[in-house]
Amino acid sequence: MSKSEARQIEHPQDKPAIETAEVVLPCESLPESLTFFTEQLGFRLDRIFPADAPATAVISGHGLRIRLEKGAGRNPGVLALRCADPGALTGGKTELTAPNGTRIELLQADPPLNLPPIDQSFVVTKMGGPEAWGIGRAGMRYRDLIPNRQGGRFIASHIAIPDGGLVPDMVHFHKARFQMIYCYKGWVHLLYEDQGPQFTMKAGDCVLQPPEIRHRVLECSPGFEVIEIGCPAEHMTCIDHDMPLPNGRVDPDRVFNGQKFVRHQAEKAEWQAGRLEGIEFRDIGIAAATNGLASAQVWRLKPGATQISAVKHAAEFVFYFVLEGSVSLNAQGQGTQDLSAGDSFVIPAGMVFGMVGASEGLELLEVALPADYGVELKA
Repeated sequence: MSKSEARQIEHPQDKPAIETAEVVLPCESLPESLTFFTEQLGFRLDRIFPADAPATAVISGHGLRIRLEKGAGRNPGVLALRCADPGALTGGKTELTAPNGTRIELLQADPPLNLPPIDQSFVVTKMGGPEAWGIGRAGMRYRDLIPNRQGGRFIASHIAIPDGGLVPDMVHFHKARFQMIYCYKGWVHLLYEDQGPQFTMKAGDCVLQPPEIRHRVLECSPGFEVIEIGCPAEHMTCIDHDMPLPNGRVDPDRVFNGQKFVRHQAEKAEWQAGRLEGIEFRDIGIAAATNGLASAQVWRLKPGATQISAVKHAAEFVFYFVLEGSVSLNAQGQGTQDLSAGDSFVIPAGMVFGMVGASEGLELLEVALPADYGVELKA
């Protein structure tokens, strides 16, 4: 650090306050390092991300805050200082070097959500075998349904807890633009901020998690599986050590960052005629709760119907997951894809697609952003 740099931070009371400091340590195996620091040394977990394949964890304890990074630089001498205005602390500089070589990073205390640009492509993901699954947050098994993440803008995960039982989860929240969870199989006990006592989400049910709503997974059945869709693909999961759940307040109409919590129960849902011939659907209620940011519906064919008309759309994201049955997807320039339960696909804007040869009992989950995405029927 030069003398001029030292003078710039000589009187911190005259500068914007540093809110937190993090020591960055590299690690080859994040789970092993996390277990060592939390179980042997008594640190507590504050943040971990991304959820489907954790690479970074922030822990705290003993007056110290550490950021464990998988694959971080070999030199551990990095100190990250979280500031309300990083540039204001040292005249616009965001990196300094201490006399001993320690690199000082000046970072935003609450960075804005990074939303990658729209980058659409056609994606089909088959159910696959055990090799398709990885281990994610809280020991859950994850299967990536959109490996290319549409340029980092969207993530869709098939999440499973095969053995069931108590889930080692904590009260936490996500900094995301959009996040919904559809219960595919089994059941789970959940708690959500301002939503009263714990409730059970069963197969066919769905929740919309507004940005930063506190929640906790308590217990699930053996064979429990969900489909989770989020935007952007990489977003922060933050642990809240201070809020107990239930939190003693019930306000189902509360707005969290422009969105309301949704608990959709399949057994209470009404089926409606779809916009395409031969289709009926149950609406999950996400369009209204997000003011049109997104929509989610479960489709099924009316008796005797075996196909879904060819259409194209103008949305930034349209995703389908085959819940039950089988069908053949015909997509412009992509040939025919035979799909069955557990398979999924993404259709980019402008691509004509339709489905034929549907089996009896076919059901599809459709998720779209925005809710009004300009479907155009093709002859």
